[in-house]
Amino acid sequence: MTDKIFTKDEWLERLGGVKGDYKVFVPVKDGDFHMFAPIDSGKKPDFSYQNTRLSPKGLVYPQSERIFEYSLDKQDEDAFIVKEAPKDYAPQAVVGIRPCDAQAFQIVKINFDNKEFRDPWWVQRFESSVLIGLGCNEPCDTCFCNSVGGGPFSEKGLDALLFDLGDAFLVRVITEKGQAFVDKVGGGAEAAQDAVDKAKRLALEAEGRMTSKVPTDKLKDKVVLDLFNAPFWDEVAFACINCGTCTYLCPTCWCFDIQDEAYGKQGDRLRNWDSCMYPLFTLHGSGHNPRDKKFQRVRQRFMHKLKYYVDKYGDGVQCSGCGRCVRYCPVNIDIRKVCARMNAYEG
Repeated sequence: MTDKIFTKDEWLERLGGVKGDYKVFVPVKDGDFHMFAPIDSGKKPDFSYQNTRLSPKGLVYPQSERIFEYSLDKQDEDAFIVKEAPKDYAPQAVVGIRPCDAQAFQIVKINFDNKEFRDPWWVQRFESSVLIGLGCNEPCDTCFCNSVGGGPFSEKGLDALLFDLGDAFLVRVITEKGQAFVDKVGGGAEAAQDAVDKAKRLALEAEGRMTSKVPTDKLKDKVVLDLFNAPFWDEVAFACINCGTCTYLCPTCWCFDIQDEAYGKQGDRLRNWDSCMYPLFTLHGSGHNPRDKKFQRVRQRFMHKLKYYVDKYGDGVQCSGCGRCVRYCPVNIDIRKVCARMNAYEG
């Protein structure tokens, strides 16, 4: 597979030409933040962003999704029969996704698509998606993707990768799915060796700018109960206000709730994102709540990401190092410091 080079104007013009084959999502600026939006949303694509506030997780795993529907009309022959709600699995392309967010899909995939369980909606939407990454020339100072198996130009989980060379994009195809997308885009030219060399240099320079180093090497050898009962959890949780920002912004958090909503004689069963930071999340029907204290919920978040996931799947931590939870936490709780503390703890 050959690297191709596009001027930025040509790339944008040709992306608009594949709307008939893919739903194309691109980064756009919305107020003070960037987000992913359809290329025909009316907002100008902006590939100069550092990262979006919300990851594109929601394009595969919607924040709120109708999973079933039913009729409450006794005159309806299908009354009270729960049926799967119609869903859209048309091919979609997420263009400009950062490598950390693409890796996050791989981390989450272990939960939604494994030998024991297979979430049909997540899997179908993921399989209908092609991920066209954009390497990070200027990683944020809160990023630590290179500590958790990724990197600012990591190809993990991507179908193709863009290198921003200034006035042009070098496009590197990684998978057959990525090749099919680039073929559909068309145009471009074979990248000259000086462009390939420049792309390589940009990647090395970006790696050199990654200042956050987070140790995770000892987590798998720790005894679960030693970490669970460690004396530092009250201190870690002290400032937390249980706002849930960390969980909603996290590209690897997957907690959800199921709710029924009925209006008139029609009802919907919805799956909504939820947060382990909320007291109601673990409230049982009996009234018992195994995590009714704040420190228990904060501990659960970090133990899940940095110990339970490690032990269950043996595939690293449940974190792609995007740094959003560090950047947006209103009380400055820093997962990098918590991880280092857990990694170094001797019970």
